[in-house]
Amino acid sequence: MRLRTEYERLEEEILAPYAMKASRSRGRVYAEDEHPYRTAYQKDRDRIIHTTAFRRLEYKTQVFINYEGDYYRTRLTHTLEAAQIGRTIARALRLNEDLTEAITLAHDLGHTPFGHAGEEVLNELMANHGGFNHNEQTLRIVTELEHRYPDFPGLNLTWEVREGIIKHETEYDWADTSDYEPHLRPTLEAQVVNFCDEIAYTTHDLDDGLRSGILTFDQVEEANLALWQEVRRMVDAPWGELTRHRLIRKLINLLVTDLITETARRLREHDIGSVEDVRRCEHMLVGYSAEMREKHRELKRFLYEHMYRHYRVVRMAIKSQRILRDLFQAYVAEPQQLPHDVQRRIGPVPLHRVVADYIAGMTDRYALQEWDRLFAPWERT
Repeated sequence: MRLRTEYERLEEEILAPYAMKASRSRGRVYAEDEHPYRTAYQKDRDRIIHTTAFRRLEYKTQVFINYEGDYYRTRLTHTLEAAQIGRTIARALRLNEDLTEAITLAHDLGHTPFGHAGEEVLNELMANHGGFNHNEQTLRIVTELEHRYPDFPGLNLTWEVREGIIKHETEYDWADTSDYEPHLRPTLEAQVVNFCDEIAYTTHDLDDGLRSGILTFDQVEEANLALWQEVRRMVDAPWGELTRHRLIRKLINLLVTDLITETARRLREHDIGSVEDVRRCEHMLVGYSAEMREKHRELKRFLYEHMYRHYRVVRMAIKSQRILRDLFQAYVAEPQQLPHDVQRRIGPVPLHRVVADYIAGMTDRYALQEWDRLFAPWERT
């Protein structure tokens, strides 16, 4: 039987000196006994997977709402794809895979129904009440809102996982990091999560766009995207479903390989020899080469213009924002429409924040059903 102490010893031997070792964690808010055969970060990963919030990701929008088809990514499958990419990068760089995976599995727990459109409208509705940010909401979930243990609120995750959650940064993510040493960089494992998230959504959104017909093969070909042309040279085959799968795999591999190579170069250039060196480095150490960064930006601009702003996607976004706005205003106007367990939080927690927490926790499917129950006269309440 391999005990936790043996895993911790192996981390010291195998992981790079700049990797975050579980035995050196700053620990948890509430003291707990260590597990006999799981490290602190393995324990965190498992706690995240068993949450209600994690299960709800199955019915939360990535780009396409779940009733539009069974084969499109959901927020859950996005999370799993990002975690797989994150483990690959962490392993290649000799970082802590368990810490990387734990942060990645948690990074989208705070997302509202209907994707970024839902977050935008909830932030608008909460403008005078502290706003809404899904990174901050994820931290609220793992520190307050999940009730699974008798001795403490939330999941009592380690400091490093919580820091990785709140310092998660992409073009669409920002948060108040004032309680987590905002003047210092996060661990390399947390920095990897920024990119495995981005690699996952860019490639699988392209894949889903092609599958849905919102994007066409000819349209992507005519755009003359540098990354697309590169993978097309690798896969010289007639267009079809199998070719699409091959192209997306090659695209992921190009991005991941460049990220690993460039990050390793930066670690050498800055003479990084410890976690403290990582934290005090002036720049983020994980990243693409300058050439790949521009190629990736070109692909993201294409997706924004031709997919995320496609009329079918925009119509659903506007519709979903109308639904969430109606729900929010109805609950605030008459809180007794809320379930009893939600009502009991009002007082210790301000009304508007309670309503935002409740709506943010909904799946797409539940939000649609709740709208019917509140506003459709033929629907039973």
